Formats: sequence, structure tokens, C-alpha cells
Amino acid sequence: MAIEDNLRPLTLRELLQILDRICADRRFSGNHFSGEIPKEYGSFRKLEVLDLRYNDLSGTISPELSNVLSPKHLIVNDFQKYADKRSELADRSCSCYFAPSWNSSLENGLLWMGGCRPSSFMRIIYALCGSHAETQLSQYLLKMDGEVVDGHDGDSSMSELNATQLAKINDLHVEVIAKEDKLSKLSANMQEDVADMPIAVTAFSSDSVEADVAVEDALDKHEEGMAVLIADADKLRLETLKKIVEVLTPVQAAEFLLSGKRLHVSLHEWGRVREERRFGCARAEDAAPARGGAGKSKRSATC
Repeated sequence: MAIEDNLRPLTLRELLQILDRICADRRFSGNHFSGEIPKEYGSFRKLEVLDLRYNDLSGTISPELSNVLSPKHLIVNDFQKYADKRSELADRSCSCYFAPSWNSSLENGLLWMGGCRPSSFMRIIYALCGSHAETQLSQYLLKMDGEVVDGHDGDSSMSELNATQLAKINDLHVEVIAKEDKLSKLSANMQEDVADMPIAVTAFSSDSVEADVAVEDALDKHEEGMAVLIADADKLRLETLKKIVEVLTPVQAAEFLLSGKRLHVSLHEWGRVREERRFGCARAEDAAPARGGAGKSKRSATC
């Protein structure tokens, strides 16, 4: 939403109450606003874009406003938009989200309800805590031996999680696992329903691969149920993510979110490379007879 070069100068506060319920994009450039930047912006949780250029405003941006525009809030908001859009598209056809064609086989083999398990978020935190604790212990032992140690972990690194934070993370872990199990049971029941009437009976009694009206209706109902499941799973993922970043400090939250993204990208790349290597080996073996039985190539021999 852009409000630029209006004919009548307005004050920012005249728009705050309305815009907080309408949009997250606040572009107020070229409106001849004057005075200090309103501190009320710090309480706007939906704020994502703020453009105050070409005005006569003074003062500094409040810490509350900086927190609203922090990377962790923007990342959570982006995931919210993604989940909302996927839920909208899943109503049309949700099957493709359970094994996306853009994923590698490795990634699809690790998917739970079209994405990662929310409980894996806590496992990432535990892994980071252990890794940082090991690093700090090694550095401490090196210092005891009189060796110079380069590098320094910040005061808010994952190794600095306090007892209260760990207790909250552990409680959340137990809660999330219980909710995951409930969704997994629902998914199992829906998968078993495929072997029931009328789908299974029609498949056994007919030589035709074309589905009749009853089967089409049953499959549509199955797709609708799976769309609800994937929406509930995305909701659980989002709720878990929000609760985790609330427990962590800003620096810890940034480290956690970055580590999660690195894991996602790494699994995608590892899966792609493994498939290329395996399929490349298969192609090389198939091509060997065409070369007059000259034998396997060095690459195919190592596969």
C-alpha cells in the first residue's frame, strides 16, 4: 500500500489506528509529515515495510520499532505468508506438496506432512548447544595449556542458554511431539481408507483404469482431508517457530534460524549431488555395451 504525494498534508498519527488493521506495508514517502517519528510504531506487530523518505520528520527510530523490523520477525512473517498461500493452493490439489517435484529424493524421504517435523526445531537447538559447549570447552582447555585461542563466542550464543530457557524448550518439545503424533495418526487413518470402499472394490472388479463417479468423489474427499492435514501441520510448524524465537534472545534466534536454513539448503544440495552421481553411474553402465563391451568406465567402476 503506497500513500505518496497526497494533495492534503496529513499527520502520521491520523493513519496509525486504521493502517495497523489493514496492511503491513507502510509507505509514507513525500507526504510532508513533520515532527518526531511516532513511537507507536513499536507496538505494531504486523509492520514489515516502513518508508518515511522525503518528509520533514526528526528524531530517532525507537528500540521497539527496531525490534518489530528485526530479521527474526520478518522471517516468521514470511513463513506465515508461505503457509497461507500453500493452504490456499492445497485446496485445489494438495498431493504434490507431500512429494514436491522440485525436491530431491533425499528431501522427500525426510518430509513429514509436506515439510519438516516441528520437533526437529528443538533438535537443532540441542545440537547447537552441544556444539558450542564443546567449542568453549576446547578453548578453555587450550587456554589452560597456555595456547593462544582465536575467536570468541558472543554473550548470547546458543551455548549461553540458561536453565529457564532450556526448561521452556524442553516443555515445548514434549508438547509438539504429542501434537505431531496426533496428526500422524490422522494421516495413517486416511491412508488406510484408500484400501476401503469404493476405491479398492472398483480397482479389483474392473479392468478399466478410468475412475467412476464414486471413486472420483472418494478421491476428492481424500484430497480435501489431506489439505486440512497439511494446513494443520503448517500451523503447528509456525506456532512452534514463534514460541521458540520468543524464548531465545535476538542473537540466539538469528543463529537458530540461520542454522535451520543452512540445514535445509545443505540437504537439498546433498540430495541433488547424490542423485546426479547415482544416475550418472547408471547411464555410464548402460552405455558400456554400446561401446562394444569395452568395459566399465573408471567412474562407473567406483559406483
